[in-house]
Amino acid sequence: MGLYLNPPEHAVVLCVDEKSQIQALDRKQPILPLQPGQAERRTHDYRRHGTTTLFAALNIASGRVIGSLHRRHRAVEFKKFLQRIDEAVRKDLDVHVVMDNYAAHKTPGIQRWLAKHPRFHFHFTPTYSSWLNQVERWFGLLSERKIKRGAHRSVPQLEKDIRSYIDVTNRDPRPFVWIKSADEILQSIQRFCERTVRAHGIEHNRDEISETGH
Repeated sequence: MGLYLNPPEHAVVLCVDEKSQIQALDRKQPILPLQPGQAERRTHDYRRHGTTTLFAALNIASGRVIGSLHRRHRAVEFKKFLQRIDEAVRKDLDVHVVMDNYAAHKTPGIQRWLAKHPRFHFHFTPTYSSWLNQVERWFGLLSERKIKRGAHRSVPQLEKDIRSYIDVTNRDPRPFVWIKSADEILQSIQRFCERTVRAHGIEHNRDEISETGH
């Protein structure tokens, strides 16, 4: 959260992740478009035509996206994507990377790459906290606006559409803006924890009553 609220000077902060197993799906019948008084309609069944993986880095300050498509998502492909980022970001800037604890992000090969590129700094989100990574929200927009609404008869066709959406994003980039302060988020979490404790206590008492008959 500190990186988001107070990013360091002379550096960029990138939210990085992989969207793996993106399926090229083709509906068995053409999608019927939106019309006055009629919602868009599509069949529930489809044909699968393979999968691809998108590696993406979202610049939290500008909203621009660096993307790279691969058919697999191993440490090898992740290192290639780091090299892509290294080429895209100005050499006089440090690079702070926010990402999850996926094993491919921490292999010995990646550690050796980091040792040779000291301007890169990794920041791992806590387990089960993918929502802290802003690129996940961008992935959601990609799915809603491009992937789910399309029909793709091949992986290359799917990849072409994904690249097109990245181009659209970068022509008019808009960074995500946090609408709550860190204090408000922490207070919300505290209220949730208190409600959970109270609910657990009620259930615990009910179990005791059912066991004793009183």
